[in-house]
Amino acid sequence: MPASSADPRRPVTARKRRLRTLPGMTVTSSAVPLMSKHEAAGLVVAAKTRLGLTWASIADALDRPVAWSTAALLGQHPMPADVAAAAAALLELGDDAAVALTMQPSRGALESAVPTDPTMYRFYEVLQVYGPTIKALIHEEFGDGIMSAINFKLDVARREDPAGDRVVVTLDGKFLPYQWG
Repeated sequence: MPASSADPRRPVTARKRRLRTLPGMTVTSSAVPLMSKHEAAGLVVAAKTRLGLTWASIADALDRPVAWSTAALLGQHPMPADVAAAAAALLELGDDAAVALTMQPSRGALESAVPTDPTMYRFYEVLQVYGPTIKALIHEEFGDGIMSAINFKLDVARREDPAGDRVVVTLDGKFLPYQWG
């Protein structure tokens, strides 16, 4: 029978995890659990509110696009170490949050397959109604392929309208043709 960690004949040793750190960061224990990107995102939102910042002001301070910065701070992109450190300092967060901001995310990690938040649900609804049309128009204009969500830019703007201000969302993705064979 192979010896297990519960086997009294085998000494129990602590498994050490190598922690990812940022320049100037001090780690006091190898048993420190890593903060998740989800936990860091919660701290970011709380700090943004506490400090009275906007996503645009944070992006300006980081010298990054507002949509990318917001997505990264909400856990959907890994941040370069220097940008994560600057964001943590701006938001008065600890080193553990800065490290979490550099980690690879689980992208598209919504809490349910169909979003329940009204704003996010509207995008789901738009794709349910207009998805086939968008696909048909992309294929007619570009040929057989897809719009990249990796080589991608996003912009959200307000447009004044006499009937009520309009939300203008621009999805700007590189066309990727399918390559068969």
